[in-house]
Amino acid sequence: MTTTQTPDTLRRILDYSSRADPYPLYAELRETPVARQEDGSFVISTYREISDILHNPHLSSDTRNLSCPTEGMQAEGTPAFINLDPPEHDRLRRLAMRHFGPPHTPGLVTGMESALTTAVGHLIDDFAGKERIDVVDDFAYPFPVAVICHLLGVPREDEPRFHRWVDDLINSIDYNPKTDPKEKLDKGVQARKDLRQYLGGLLEQRHGHPGDDLLSRLANDDGPDGRMTDEEIVATANLLLIAGHETTVNLITNGMLTLLRHPYVLQRLCEEPDLVVPLVEELLRYEPPVHIIPWRAAYSDITVAGTTIPKGAQIMLMLASGSRDPNRFHDPDRFDPDRRDNQHLGFGSGIHLCFGGPLARREAQIALGQLVRHLDRPRLVADPPPYRRSPVLRGPIHLYVEQGAA
Repeated sequence: MTTTQTPDTLRRILDYSSRADPYPLYAELRETPVARQEDGSFVISTYREISDILHNPHLSSDTRNLSCPTEGMQAEGTPAFINLDPPEHDRLRRLAMRHFGPPHTPGLVTGMESALTTAVGHLIDDFAGKERIDVVDDFAYPFPVAVICHLLGVPREDEPRFHRWVDDLINSIDYNPKTDPKEKLDKGVQARKDLRQYLGGLLEQRHGHPGDDLLSRLANDDGPDGRMTDEEIVATANLLLIAGHETTVNLITNGMLTLLRHPYVLQRLCEEPDLVVPLVEELLRYEPPVHIIPWRAAYSDITVAGTTIPKGAQIMLMLASGSRDPNRFHDPDRFDPDRRDNQHLGFGSGIHLCFGGPLARREAQIALGQLVRHLDRPRLVADPPPYRRSPVLRGPIHLYVEQGAA
């Protein structure tokens, strides 16, 4: 099959002017499920094809397998396991999961329920007497940051330092040497170095001093797979620190924005607290925090939807487009918390299914469930709100909400 090149559609999706509503462009993109771009890369935009790719053992997550990696795509230092392939990926993920979830740490998330609820309550208490709040700065950012700092053992007072590094890293993810200033890439590279150096310093303090935090456990535990090297621990902590709060911030913020746009559902959630569980699943489909997996590479020539993708070609997976595919979901552009069979792509799929998904789900459930019950007649100040620059990790940079008398 001959694919139709759609460089203009992809360019418009990546352009900041489309950040508030890329979904009509995703529909346009889905007309060609596997589309070859002018630079030889391929964009995959439909649910079935994305799912097949994510479960294809011939696909690589390691940028070193790309034939023509762009500048900045290959990071310095040891890659995090999310950017590795089996068997290295499997070994490192098992080592991390020993301390992050079942079967070795089955009660991690449930054991944090009380602390999560208390943390949300303290943030909401600060809203008393305020006519206007910023859901991002006042709530959706400080909550998951406090959680991931606690889990990793990162001092909360250091948050302003790594906040700046994380922002520079996220901004550099979609660096395009043809259109972006070199400064964007340079800031990302420097932030990556600074963050790794910072985490390396914390790790040195943990050796020989076991504690309850994840850095301590990784530094002092010899499991059946051995122990991670210091470089591997730093890479894992770096991944968790970024993914552990950036995606959850977007999930909570996108969730509140969606509820304010659907006041009937917001009222239902106030009256039916258990609705929050399927509601968060629908949010992960309808307004996910991660829209794009920027790259995969094929170990060998593969065929997807009748299109041959050559070995080493860059593959871009449009997750948010797949989760709005009408061939998979009935009435996909409708927000429906009662939706059945909601196997969305909000956390990816396959061997790289989001490592922290269970925690992110519970954080969002508690945060949104408590927030809607405590805000007094909330209403948006601006719609659409201002968005972050990244098309990969998409969410508002601010979400101003007024409450009280109109």
